[in-house]
Amino acid sequence: MKRLSVLLIISISTFGLLPAQPMEEIRIGSKKFTESVTLGEITTGLIGTVHQPVIHLQELGGTRVLWNALIRGEIHLYPEYTGTIIQEILAGSESLTEENLPEILSTYNVRMSKPLGFNNSYALGMNARLAEQLSIEKISDLKNYPELRFGFTNEFMDRQDGWINLQKYYSLPQKDVRGLDHDLAYRGLSANSIDVIDLYSTDAEIDYYQLKVLEDDLNFFKKYYAVILYREELENRAPQIVQKIILLEGEINASEMREMNKKVKIDRLSENEVAVQFINKKFSLKLEPQNDTMFNRFIRNTVDHLILVGISLLSAILIAIPLGIMANRHQKFGKVILGGVGIIQTIPSLALLVFMIPLLGIGTQPAILALFLYSLLPIVRNTHSGLVSIPETITESARALGLPEYAQLLKIQLPLASQSILAGIKTSAVINVGTATLGALIGAGGYGQPILTGIRLDNIGLILEGAIPAALLALLVQQIFDLSEIFFVPKGIRLKS
Repeated sequence: MKRLSVLLIISISTFGLLPAQPMEEIRIGSKKFTESVTLGEITTGLIGTVHQPVIHLQELGGTRVLWNALIRGEIHLYPEYTGTIIQEILAGSESLTEENLPEILSTYNVRMSKPLGFNNSYALGMNARLAEQLSIEKISDLKNYPELRFGFTNEFMDRQDGWINLQKYYSLPQKDVRGLDHDLAYRGLSANSIDVIDLYSTDAEIDYYQLKVLEDDLNFFKKYYAVILYREELENRAPQIVQKIILLEGEINASEMREMNKKVKIDRLSENEVAVQFINKKFSLKLEPQNDTMFNRFIRNTVDHLILVGISLLSAILIAIPLGIMANRHQKFGKVILGGVGIIQTIPSLALLVFMIPLLGIGTQPAILALFLYSLLPIVRNTHSGLVSIPETITESARALGLPEYAQLLKIQLPLASQSILAGIKTSAVINVGTATLGALIGAGGYGQPILTGIRLDNIGLILEGAIPAALLALLVQQIFDLSEIFFVPKGIRLKS
């Protein structure tokens, strides 16, 4: 329950002040696709034989999230691909080749293992029947069919080695091109809602969905050899861990990786089970897979979700109500306050989470800060509107009685506006519960974790494992705030409403 330490945050001013986790805890990251998670589990299992504790932060999003986390020391290692390093991470570096890649990485205090043994390059694929019907064998043939609908992963849409340059390289005329999750792309292809998608050459779905892999006849896609990137400090502080990383070099061929992907995606084994099977067979060990039951996941995700929602909402209440009071008392400054929180609310929640990463890294803290900012608008606006709606005659009577301003606020204005303020808090809380599911994208856990995994594995059960508790929690929160009116709203106002 390492995230319980975040409970020390009692207001927004504490963000960024928590001490870094000790070096003794080794943190391994992985991207949001099955092969990366499986490689992360293999690495976690091997390192776990010589060092504890080892934490695997799964499904942390795209390349930049993992790379930046590695540079900042928030993770110590993660699986990556040489093509991605050259084309994406170090794009723009002069005279960059596979040969001098380790040397350039060392300038970032990062080390790279030798290839693990397989190349997982990008490719384009489509339904085999449609490809045969249209006589499409290679990527160049796509130029003859501008009406085809393309569906690519969001990262592939923006990468240097992705759609933008691929389109120019092959002079492809297609206009109907959309970005979507990699695993959802296969479902779209199967449902005939899209015609062409990007593939990873070791994807198990290629055979399962009977796809045609188009020949890269102009050799656009580079080699993507799987490697492990790790922080330089491990060589001196934990050489036994580096030895386990080196142990994987050249030990996983393409057919083995494709088979492991199949066991996870098609046969529905967990990544941990598949990783343990591979380790035991390859290195003659006797590791036991982790027994992570649904109940254990529910408890862990519930605690994480309550931390995210509870701390961010409490911080928002402590800040937003005073802001609403200030907005009511100072009209010019009030416009700035209301406009500011309104602008924050227009930022897409996923983008706001990503914006927090450069400030606070990955994990619970940036998620809490993003949720805090998202919670401000309903509370600030309802506090302001509740105070504004108080009849002027009541305020004048309070002044005539000689009550000081703080007494007017505490004894008259806030009680009269309490119902409106509470409604704003309730709205923020319900929105917060749903938005917090996105925190899993940056390693914050919560109910979003099984939802992300379920989408990746096309497992409705896992999606519901996160979606149903999140919906029930939102209803419970709403009910709690409805009942709390008894304690916070004067009886006369409740009877009047």
